[in-house]
Amino acid sequence: MNILLRELTLPYPPVLNTYYRHVRGKILISKEGREYRAYVKNAIYASKDKAILFSRLRVEIWATMPDKRRRDLDGIPKAVLDALTHAKVWGDDEQIDELRIIRGHVEKPGKLLVKIFLAD
Repeated sequence: MNILLRELTLPYPPVLNTYYRHVRGKILISKEGREYRAYVKNAIYASKDKAILFSRLRVEIWATMPDKRRRDLDGIPKAVLDALTHAKVWGDDEQIDELRIIRGHVEKPGKLLVKIFLAD
């Protein structure tokens, strides 16, 4: 069953090394991370579909890379899933039963196509 609930095009996220900051033993979201979260939240609020999803989900992230540098795919979803949680796309990213990340071609400035499906 492939029931597509949402499809979002988002900018390529900041790398985790710049998304978080360690300050006096605490882990905080950096200015760059907060700006990314705000962008995603504004994009969701500007869309037609603002309903919060509460079902079990399957998420596919198609990543268009911003440049030819070597990048690990596992660094991509953390910032994106947290930003989507912050924007209230779903109640919590714990609802995701399956997560797939696909590396695409290189195209500046990079972007992500996020597809959210109902979990099988």
